[in-house]
Amino acid sequence: MSYSYQITSFEQYKEAYRKSIENPEQFWGEIADQFTWHQKWDKVLDWNFTEPKVEWFKGGKLNITENCIDRHLATRGEDPAIIWEPNNPEERTRIVTYNRLHKRVCQVAQMLTNLGVKKGDRVCIYMGMIPELTYAVLGCARIGAIHSVIFGGFSAQSIADRVYDAQAEYIITCDGAYRGNKDIPLKGVIDDALIGNRTVKKVIVYTRTRTPVSMIKGRDVWWEDEMEHAETQIEKDGVVHFPAASMDAEDPLFILYTSGSTGKPKGVVHTIGGYMIWTNYTFINVFQYQPGQVHFCTADIGWITGHSYIVYGPLSAGATTVLFEGVPTWPDAGRFWEIVDKHKVNIMYTAPTAIRSLMGFGLNYVKDKNLSSLKVLGTVGEPINEEAWHWYHQNIGKEKCPIVDTWWQTETGGTLISNLAGVTPQKPAHATLPMPGVQPQLVDENGNVIEGNGVSGNLCITHPWPGMLRTTYGDHERCRTTYFATYPGKYFTGDGCLRDNDGNYRITGRVDDVLNVSGHRIGTAELENALNMHSGVVESAIVGYPHDLKGQGIYAYVIYEGHHHDENLTRQDIIQTVSRIIGPIAKPDKIQFVKGLPKTRSGKIMRRILRKIAEGETENLGDTSTLLDPGVVDEIKNGAL
Repeated sequence: MSYSYQITSFEQYKEAYRKSIENPEQFWGEIADQFTWHQKWDKVLDWNFTEPKVEWFKGGKLNITENCIDRHLATRGEDPAIIWEPNNPEERTRIVTYNRLHKRVCQVAQMLTNLGVKKGDRVCIYMGMIPELTYAVLGCARIGAIHSVIFGGFSAQSIADRVYDAQAEYIITCDGAYRGNKDIPLKGVIDDALIGNRTVKKVIVYTRTRTPVSMIKGRDVWWEDEMEHAETQIEKDGVVHFPAASMDAEDPLFILYTSGSTGKPKGVVHTIGGYMIWTNYTFINVFQYQPGQVHFCTADIGWITGHSYIVYGPLSAGATTVLFEGVPTWPDAGRFWEIVDKHKVNIMYTAPTAIRSLMGFGLNYVKDKNLSSLKVLGTVGEPINEEAWHWYHQNIGKEKCPIVDTWWQTETGGTLISNLAGVTPQKPAHATLPMPGVQPQLVDENGNVIEGNGVSGNLCITHPWPGMLRTTYGDHERCRTTYFATYPGKYFTGDGCLRDNDGNYRITGRVDDVLNVSGHRIGTAELENALNMHSGVVESAIVGYPHDLKGQGIYAYVIYEGHHHDENLTRQDIIQTVSRIIGPIAKPDKIQFVKGLPKTRSGKIMRRILRKIAEGETENLGDTSTLLDPGVVDEIKNGAL
């Protein structure tokens, strides 16, 4: 398969970008024509950003799994679709061919149908990083059920909130999961999450760790038993068949929950047609994917990066995608490089946090690994700092591999701003140029457009692209107010951005009440809610501060009225509370006990002041005279950690 829309020169990029802006409908219509459709669309694009309403390829009928699997079978049936690398390097690697993937996805589709799952039903998936997670995701898509994958590090309370919000009736999980030297009791966490739940009809449990689990009669079933029965139904005389449901391009494909600036997580909804085309187009162009190459994205499928660049982008391109169950530092800090060496990986896509962490272990873990297969390196999740960029370039890419610094979000579906590997210029710590179809704009706090180069402002996008979110599940008004109301007529990203003298974009971090910790977005309101649930906490305020490893650390200011026998023990108790309510990823790095918080007379907490103190800036705190009690600031400064 060759990709006629693959950009191979800077001139071609400029031409594609021009066409995509001047006539987006023709541009995307020609690309969409190269996929498998049951019926052609009525209109390529219908939109306005006021409601907001965005529809791509409306009226077109398709099934995304036919584009990810079936259309490759004649030419690539025996090629590897997935290479699964287990947590324990002693365990056997599994190679899943496109033929095998087809069979397994049809089997899951039949299993779900047998259990009563129908088109439009929500299925929550809480599993480790195993091939069965991919089968579950694609099995849902094959019958038109809406999947909602929940990251394996979330707590029972976080799962309960998501299951309730999605009104999910089905859950797919494992007995447990392996992650480094830990065993995570996934089924036990699901059981805790479902206490009092009245909507869930079935819980399907895959056996991975052989952890003893409680199975509730009538609700819980074993994956293996159900799959065995389904296999006899889909296979006749050696031919595997389960018809793919015909879906409208604008039908929902999945819900993925992301932290917002209010306490409640919001379910970002992506639809089938536009998301498929966007993930495929960005995968092929950003990474300059060539048929036969091995692509290794180190993300978890519980996050959008895993959805778009482990599953849908690579598989729709007929690529080989590596699925890794473990962590980069177990059994030692050479694990990533061992996988690259073992599977002759050509494209490596990981997070700046992982790179910074591995830098700290020195080069002993790199030097004996053969990394010569690498052609392209990539980063995702947060802006990469220059030191980490150069380390990655010199020691992993041996100064021969372009690095793509991709900027995007859960809401954007795929990459919006990035250099194209070896095709458009790269610049350390800069995302550089927008993808075709993406129209960025910088504005000041009042929404005035900031023209020219060598400027910075808040990053907005002025025109829809195929992969963008359509709504937040069950609450379209929240979608409007979060993304489209701050600057009317524009999608507001929540990020600050600098445009350099050459027109390259550099993301400078969040400007709203959301932190970016190790590439994971965590809402300050959600965190404060969790802190305030500790019995001794009266009030709290969360800010981010620069953290050498995570990019941003979590700094908590806490007013505490419980018994202070031991401050450190109290801190541990509070951290434990946050872990229980949200999950370990949300643990504060620093907790400072304070007697009061800097508030305006209207009661608003001045986080700007708290942020500066957390960053070690104690002199230029701006005007504090409007505060209800300016003396609070000195006290906080003197107690800063």
